[in-house]
Amino acid sequence: MSIMCTDVEAQPAGANYDESKVPQYVLPDPLTSSDGTRVDSPERWQKRRRPEILKLFETHVYGRTPEPVRRRFKQTSEDKNALGGKATRKEVTVLLIGTDDGPTMDLLLYIPNNAKRPVPAFLGLNFAGNHSVHSDPGIALARCWLRDTKDGSVTNNRATNLGRGKEASRWQIDKLIDRGYALVTACYCDIEPDHADGYKDSLRSIVCPRKSENFVKSAIPPRGAPADAAPDDWGAIGAWAYGLSRAMDYLEKENDIDEKRVAVIGHSRLGKTSLWAGAQDERFAIVISNDSGEGGAALSKRRFGETVERINTSFPHWFCGNFKQYNDNEAQLPLDQHMLIALIAPRPVYVASAEEDLWADPKGEFLAAKRAEPVYRLFALQGLGVSEMPALNQPVGKTIGYHIRSGKHDVTEYDWEQYLDFADRHFKR
Repeated sequence: MSIMCTDVEAQPAGANYDESKVPQYVLPDPLTSSDGTRVDSPERWQKRRRPEILKLFETHVYGRTPEPVRRRFKQTSEDKNALGGKATRKEVTVLLIGTDDGPTMDLLLYIPNNAKRPVPAFLGLNFAGNHSVHSDPGIALARCWLRDTKDGSVTNNRATNLGRGKEASRWQIDKLIDRGYALVTACYCDIEPDHADGYKDSLRSIVCPRKSENFVKSAIPPRGAPADAAPDDWGAIGAWAYGLSRAMDYLEKENDIDEKRVAVIGHSRLGKTSLWAGAQDERFAIVISNDSGEGGAALSKRRFGETVERINTSFPHWFCGNFKQYNDNEAQLPLDQHMLIALIAPRPVYVASAEEDLWADPKGEFLAAKRAEPVYRLFALQGLGVSEMPALNQPVGKTIGYHIRSGKHDVTEYDWEQYLDFADRHFKR
């Protein structure tokens, strides 16, 4: 399976792609508390059950996220006539621990000039550097570590001009600007390089969750984490989600962006990241997951496509150490991904799949969204509004949105059209 920063996924052989081979499984009820009591009101959900579920994901899947440390922001460029005058382009460096010699994250912002400000925004991490999201020559080349590419767009782990606009189809910036939305993005490798030793050059080597009093150092250093990591310390997905929240810190200070109307979006591994960021940080007004699969929107207990064992083997740095105990042992998970989606309630959430992306288990993504509906009903909100998985290219849902489109693992213009329509319904009422 490829782990290029461009995230071109394979469809590996040997996985289960047969619905008849999905094992029988039982999903935990998101509305039954750990002591067996029923959650029957929004207040009980928010004060009791939601913290319980969040703790389960911290302990068993993504790890604990530290409290934010001091951070600072430096605007490095501004062009008020970008994209032929349609937009203002800004570049901002986030000093993630507040020091010039510490880790940084470079934000790229495009803000529509012809919309009433402050404007709503989409915020998401990219795979190949900010310069890859549009051919605009004014975007600074990414400074972070990137995987080498055969086409020369990355050489010696550094970006080259050949990468300009390489992933523009995944971002549809001109369409967003025309619809009155800003785009805010940063490269995920700014926060942590995406390989097993990436933590050495990331926040995870500097900012650590507080260890419990009963913590015992493992005799065998965990692969993909510092040697002294606790089994529930955060992995790379947790670090990337932390970066999204620090971007949100900046947007709260940005006068041209309406911080109350920010949708966080991610594709594939970054779709897992957007869900975890949205579950933890309630400032994100809409949460969007595109083809996020295992460890994202898909139900793990189905064992369809990518499995817990496969993802932990291929990407040992993504999740906390505890998640590895569920390799080939999904039945023992005390949670599943419908509960992650439920953590976003009552805020709108959109889950999307692709017909040919069986590795990400489209049906499992739909079922997770469906099983999150009872929590939305607590808030008198409509979910998907359907009982069966919809046909191709037929989006459904109200406060929970879903579609499965034709095609492969990717973010397409069709996907963006659905996300923009969804945002219009919730942001422009």
